[in-house]
Amino acid sequence: MALLPLLLVLAGCRVKDAPAVTVTPQVVPTELYVAPDGLDSNPGTRSAPLRTLARAARLVAPGTIVNVRPGTYHGGFRTDINGLPNARIVFRATEPWRARVVPPSVSNSDVAWDNRASHVDIEGFEVDGSAQSDSGQQLGATTSTGKKWTVGIYSGGSYNRIAGNHVHHVANTIACTTTDGAGIGVDSFYKGIHSEVNGNSVHDIGPPGCRFVHGIYMNAPGSIRNNIVYRVSGSGILLWHDAHHILVANNTVTASETGILVGGGDFFHSKGPNDHTQVLNNIAYDNRHGIAELGATGRNNSYRNNLVFRNAEGDWQLAQGMQHSGTVTADPGFIDYNRDGAPDFRLAATSAAIGKGLAAEARGPDFYGKPRTGAGQVDIGAAQH
Repeated sequence: MALLPLLLVLAGCRVKDAPAVTVTPQVVPTELYVAPDGLDSNPGTRSAPLRTLARAARLVAPGTIVNVRPGTYHGGFRTDINGLPNARIVFRATEPWRARVVPPSVSNSDVAWDNRASHVDIEGFEVDGSAQSDSGQQLGATTSTGKKWTVGIYSGGSYNRIAGNHVHHVANTIACTTTDGAGIGVDSFYKGIHSEVNGNSVHDIGPPGCRFVHGIYMNAPGSIRNNIVYRVSGSGILLWHDAHHILVANNTVTASETGILVGGGDFFHSKGPNDHTQVLNNIAYDNRHGIAELGATGRNNSYRNNLVFRNAEGDWQLAQGMQHSGTVTADPGFIDYNRDGAPDFRLAATSAAIGKGLAAEARGPDFYGKPRTGAGQVDIGAAQH
């Protein structure tokens, strides 16, 4: 009779001493659909889509893919439900740039798309604020009253991807104050980190002469790649606040106050400086200033293989003792460049940017979807010839 308790004790020891097993639950993606002829009372299926992005944003869960069909949708909404590393939440236009986000007739928000969540993708949308701009009214766009947008796409979370969007005519008629605005903003205020801004077109941002409104800004570690940015009242690409360890690669920036500004200051959660930032394979052309450093910057920043040319008040303005290398100083040779029109930023066969980029950080396709070799000839700028 004494044998049974002994066996139970031994069995208990074996169970207690066994190593813990971690099981990662399998997440089955859920798809929602949004369409101009949908209803927010619908379930959001392919055959019974939702009407608004705001409603879709309330229904998502980790792993949800929100498919947004071509049409016009009102902006001024917030996305604040987190995805997971293995179950991202994806908002995607089913046809690039044909799901158009515009201001409502009476705007109650100064942000078109306010994302506070993490592990979220925003892909392929057009964000068009022209209804609040003089140019839009001249073109007959429906006028929007109320709060004017100061930011097109704002992201305050972590590990987000803002990719392949067309953001334009934002904040053109706002008052110029020290409050930052932008076409796309990735912010550290809510402790967001490590987001990606890739393959977006950002243009006609900010009121004339206002240096506080930018094309793309990033205030925390992350990457800015393969974007085309032009006609911005402030910096085409700005790194500020808690920015550090940022990769700025293969972007094309023109017709702005400053092409690329690397800086640190007005810190939210750090003491700076902006250090270990890499700026490589970019074109900064026809801006007032080319590539510059400002504020608290470190000695480990690097500026390699950029084409910097015809920036009216100087191509370079780096901190004392900082150097750039592999720089190309020549006209980039775009297919069609018109400062006031719709430029074609692809490279002509005679472009000085062809084959002059670094391959190490040239990942993925270019802005136009053309593959980069990654090991052979890599071009400078957002377009691979």
